[in-house]
Amino acid sequence: MGTLSTAPQPIAGDIASQRLLPRESPLPMAPGDLGKNRVSDRVPAPVATTMVWRRSIILLSTAALTGAGGYEMYRVLQVGGVTVLEAMVLALFLILLAWVAFSFSSAVAGFFVLLAYRPDEDALASATEPPAIASRTAMLLPTYNEDAHRLTARLRAIIESLNATSHGKLFDWFVLSDSTDPDIWVAEEKALLALREAVGGPRLYYRHRADNTARKAGNISEWITRFGASYDFMIVLDADSLMTGQTIVRLVHAIEANPTAGLVQTLPMIVNARSLFSRVQQFAGRLYGPIIAAGVAWWHGSESNYWGHNAIIRVRAFAEAASLPQLRGRRPFGGHILSHDFVEAALMRRAGWGIYMLPTLGGSYEEVPPSLLDFAARDRRWCQGNLQHLAVVPARGLHWVSRLHFMVGIGAYLMAPLWLMFLLLGMLISLQARFVRPEYFPKGFSLFPTWPAQDPVLAIWVFVVTMGLLLLPKLLSLALLWTRCSVRSQFGGALRASAGVFAEIVLSALMAPVMMIFQSIAVAEILAGRDAGWQTQRRDDGTVERRELYRKYGIPTLCGIAMAAGAYAVSLPLLLWMSPVIAGLLFAVPIGALTTRPTTGKLFATPEERAPPPVLLRANELSASVDVGIKPALVELREDAALLAFHIAQLPPPRAARPDTIDANLAVGRAKVEASDTFEQGVAHLSSREVFSILNDDTMLSALLQKR
Repeated sequence: MGTLSTAPQPIAGDIASQRLLPRESPLPMAPGDLGKNRVSDRVPAPVATTMVWRRSIILLSTAALTGAGGYEMYRVLQVGGVTVLEAMVLALFLILLAWVAFSFSSAVAGFFVLLAYRPDEDALASATEPPAIASRTAMLLPTYNEDAHRLTARLRAIIESLNATSHGKLFDWFVLSDSTDPDIWVAEEKALLALREAVGGPRLYYRHRADNTARKAGNISEWITRFGASYDFMIVLDADSLMTGQTIVRLVHAIEANPTAGLVQTLPMIVNARSLFSRVQQFAGRLYGPIIAAGVAWWHGSESNYWGHNAIIRVRAFAEAASLPQLRGRRPFGGHILSHDFVEAALMRRAGWGIYMLPTLGGSYEEVPPSLLDFAARDRRWCQGNLQHLAVVPARGLHWVSRLHFMVGIGAYLMAPLWLMFLLLGMLISLQARFVRPEYFPKGFSLFPTWPAQDPVLAIWVFVVTMGLLLLPKLLSLALLWTRCSVRSQFGGALRASAGVFAEIVLSALMAPVMMIFQSIAVAEILAGRDAGWQTQRRDDGTVERRELYRKYGIPTLCGIAMAAGAYAVSLPLLLWMSPVIAGLLFAVPIGALTTRPTTGKLFATPEERAPPPVLLRANELSASVDVGIKPALVELREDAALLAFHIAQLPPPRAARPDTIDANLAVGRAKVEASDTFEQGVAHLSSREVFSILNDDTMLSALLQKR
């Protein structure tokens, strides 16, 4: 049997010349502490002098709509007296209506902002040459087990677009890998070497972490503590992010012009949608997104939010204020903060740095999960992260708008079980009225009987007004489109856009009950202590196997059957009244199958689909180029000496191991390799974790690759 030599062996190529990391320039991050009040004397530059008035309008209109709707609902229920169940329904209705009214008020504000908006007067959104900038900016791309070919295709398109602005020399590029799949890890290194050769610049760097502490937030923090002092700003991308060079330069100019700005956020638009589900999301985001973003930016001001990507951040502000603590307790509520972006924005604002949004700055793009199941899987992780914020809301010194951001994020997921409870209580009241004998003459003296009843006509009006609050923002977005000829043509005309809005409303109404069940289950699982983990998001087509459709949509379907049976037991009119919800649940499987199918057409056309921007065309062209696929990591390194030299150059220096920190996977992998006569035999018996450990040990890796 072959044995491994422990002496380091020479490898092809000059390892030092292959090292693609810059000289380290550490920037310490202050330890995260939610209990310490770090309020600074620094005051962010205001967006407008009328911010108090703007926020008062949003809050007062929300309160007025909720109060008026709640009073009318009380009138519906109070005929004959309000029972305990009816009081519970009224309380839930008030909470749900307040949520709808808050979103409605913000969207109406956005409508009027965009109605008065003139693109030719906006320097940031104009088509003129990008402004001059002078600061050093790092472009950070954290990645976790993503397709290396597509990743570098998008990155190359961004680099080329930025170089075309003549400001490319001010930017350095970092791919920060947390990948745990050894084959993907080596594929990333190979793709980065090829990309560096293609773009012809030395400022493209790659760093892989063997220890994924704190996930994405820890990935960014580790970069800051090693390299952050060399840069003024950083722009954080996602694996599916795409940005034009002009947008990047304008972001740098915007934060340079405002010394109190800690972060400036863009509004990413969805692109590359292929399935029916993703095209509906793409259409809705493109048409309704601007009005929503303009509304929140109007009253958020310098207390805006952060969505985790496609934003520019002042590095020193982040290092000073945005270090995240570990939450007390066990997962899912304790441990590292999952939805870190909200918290980072709130902590920077607490330290006196402004958090801004530029809703009209275009040229920022992202992708969306291809199916409802993929969307729900990502949403499950976000749900856990947002519910963790319950421990962050009481943090000392936070601005009240930052606390409101947390409450809105938490409410986004609590609304689903509350909506489900509202529906079930309504059915329970109807069943009670149908099967439980009413007490017409209560105890005590009464001249007239008490008739258990509700006002059906007023109930219809309450329902109509509530639906109006839900749908009117979409109709306002459509009306805004009608008023602008250039925008109408980008969506394929007013009639086509109108048909798309109607179809989107129908499809969203059918999918909403299914998401209600999924989110309710997610909340229940999290409250029961189940952790979401860290899964890679699927970014290809939305094809789902039939068995998975039945398994995943089984619970929503059973809920639909139970609701239909309960409603029909009361009366046929109640069944018809609840048919929009029941239909979405009963037909969850066919709807899920239908929306995963690839589709093209003119119904859900968007401007980026009809006339793709050059950076999107270039990214898609590069993604569609020949992909040789992924070979096993050890085979790839054995066949490519330059890649092997680069891989070893990226490994951190070995640390002295303590007796209680022995890498079991490395020890088992070594034993398997020593028991093998050839390289092929050794590789065939190694598990993925054992290969990963070997890849992190240059001595063993070099010896293994030299086996015959």
